[in-house]
Amino acid sequence: MSAPAALRQSSHVVRSGNVRLHARLTQPADPSTQQRPAIVLVHGYPDDSTVWHGVRDVLAGQRRVLTFDVRGAGLSDAPADTTAYRIAHFADDLAAVADTLLPGERFHLVGHDWGSIHSWESVTTDRLRGRIASYTSISGPCLDHVGHWMRAQRDAGTWAARRALWKQRLQSWYVGVFHLPVVPEWSWRWWMARMWPWWLHKTEGVRVDAPRPSLMRDARNGVRMYRANFRERLARPQAREPHAPVQLIVPTRDRYVSPAVTRAVEAWVPHYWRHEVDAGHWLPLRRPDWVADCIRRFADYVESGHEPAELRQARVAGTLAPD
Repeated sequence: MSAPAALRQSSHVVRSGNVRLHARLTQPADPSTQQRPAIVLVHGYPDDSTVWHGVRDVLAGQRRVLTFDVRGAGLSDAPADTTAYRIAHFADDLAAVADTLLPGERFHLVGHDWGSIHSWESVTTDRLRGRIASYTSISGPCLDHVGHWMRAQRDAGTWAARRALWKQRLQSWYVGVFHLPVVPEWSWRWWMARMWPWWLHKTEGVRVDAPRPSLMRDARNGVRMYRANFRERLARPQAREPHAPVQLIVPTRDRYVSPAVTRAVEAWVPHYWRHEVDAGHWLPLRRPDWVADCIRRFADYVESGHEPAELRQARVAGTLAPD
């Protein structure tokens, strides 16, 4: 699939409390697409909404696509207080963006990395119940699900359970570093931002000519997300049952999120759809056409009720008994 030739784009500033969020609505010139639910794409760390450009341009050939810079990133405001980066605030931001630019409408939600972690809050709480038509999660499990999963692995006492738990802990080594005072901020300032294009090419096969201008700022601000959420969510996980159909896209060579931990969702759903793909963490950059196709197919199924063969094969049973 190639990017559509004619797209209409509009930029917006949305207020969420005292934070201004920069959003962009992209849509085909065909007015009939206004009748179809839009797709909202939420980026992760240390990205801004430009990480979705390839995916957005493919999807926008048929639907409206809404992207925005989350608080602390891109053109959006960056609160100085760490508590302003708690997940609940990001859920408020998504609601503000949806209420302003898609008032009263249902939409399909997609998150990558921290954008996925944030979005689980909206999919498992009541603020947008009935508005979120479907949810596609890429490389970002719900932290509450992970907290329950870690307890279950520890209590199981088997070698396989211990191995899965320690593998994820090793893959998440950077989380501990990000809790250190000053160290991550200065690392981004002195060398990590400059080395970021090399790192993406070396580990992901993604070519970036130069770091985007806001990378250092975004990365330093985003460290607060780790400090504001990880310890509390993993230590005291809450019950989190999704109120929308869930699709997981699972890169099997993800350096940061192991495929095993993404199965934490299975304790909270009667079934979901799971696509494992031989790829790394930054799949939206590496294979945007493929990602867009997965999102489109799932959205079409949710709206029509017709489940194509690719989705039937991807359906996975959870352990939560259906209503």
